[in-house]
Amino acid sequence: RLRLHDGKLIKDRRYHLRTYPNCFVAKELTDWLIDHKEAPDRETGIRLMQKLMDHYIIHHVCDEHSDYKDAKLLYRFRKDDGTFPLSKDVKVFMRGQSLYEKLVNVEESILKVREENSVKYQRTFLGSEMIDWLIQEGEVENRQEAVELGRALLEHGIIQHVSNRHHFFDSDTVYQFWINFRRRRRLTELLNENSSRALSESPDSPFCLRKLNPDPGNTSFLSVQTNKEIKVVSAVRRSSITSLSGNSNTYFSAPPTLVFPPVAECNPKSVLKRPVTNEELLSPGAPYVKKTLTIVGDAVGWGFVVRGGRPCHIQAVDPGGPAAAAGMKVCQFVFSVNGVYVLHLDYQTISSLIMTGPRTLVMEVMEAIE
Repeated sequence: RLRLHDGKLIKDRRYHLRTYPNCFVAKELTDWLIDHKEAPDRETGIRLMQKLMDHYIIHHVCDEHSDYKDAKLLYRFRKDDGTFPLSKDVKVFMRGQSLYEKLVNVEESILKVREENSVKYQRTFLGSEMIDWLIQEGEVENRQEAVELGRALLEHGIIQHVSNRHHFFDSDTVYQFWINFRRRRRLTELLNENSSRALSESPDSPFCLRKLNPDPGNTSFLSVQTNKEIKVVSAVRRSSITSLSGNSNTYFSAPPTLVFPPVAECNPKSVLKRPVTNEELLSPGAPYVKKTLTIVGDAVGWGFVVRGGRPCHIQAVDPGGPAAAAGMKVCQFVFSVNGVYVLHLDYQTISSLIMTGPRTLVMEVMEAIE
């Protein structure tokens, strides 16, 4: 975005007697991506820009097109018109980036090479040292607030205990920044996020069911990624991002050591008997009925798992959760989320929509007529 501003591709443009500020022409941007080696061809450039649209980073200036079209149409970065959704997840990420930049630029930084169990780790700090530094720099008012900030950063995958065994504590435990904010990233990395995984059938899908605690009396389901447990727990469980506002986090508050229960992979394969296309769902006379569900999330979340893509379906529903109480069932197809049409989206984008939206979730689903 900043490079496009510098290159004057983003500027005020006039169309049909109306001026649209800070926008770019899609066709010109596709040319720019190829000329600057950000995309090898037009098709890749279009896919990259569609990714940015799906993640609410750019949009058509009048929101008349939900797809990115390689034509003389005007699009705009949401950050340039104030419509970029600053969710709690984004705010935590930006706070982590700000702290990282501040730490690497200061003389005698607390970020050092440290050793634990005969293994050396880069960019590490002690929990108590970080808390002292946060207070000293005026980033927080007291140690309690600093611990809550540290826990939020850990739950969002920005920092972690060096051997991934502890949550964040005011102690001499060694932590490190898990994200290198200074690494130059290329746009094409967006297309590699999930290319090795089939959305609907992969057993490594980030949406496997897991109990919140290994406690037999707890029926709350979580959607977690098997290889990045801490990071993605925060992305799917509302209470884990409330630590910024001072709310308690029951998942990590009791034991000082973070021990994960074994993964319970319920329904590793799709619950659908056969794949269903959008054309089938929307064709006249199709045996599907649309229902509107209003789901009020509780401290854990909404109690369902979504999988697949174009269209997505409900893979599992916690029988004791809010979604089940609202009438959600497995094999329903997700038509819209909080008024946004989503039949053309994958489950990662839909889950992001849900997590960045309000606690009360309004979903339209399509259910087969028996």
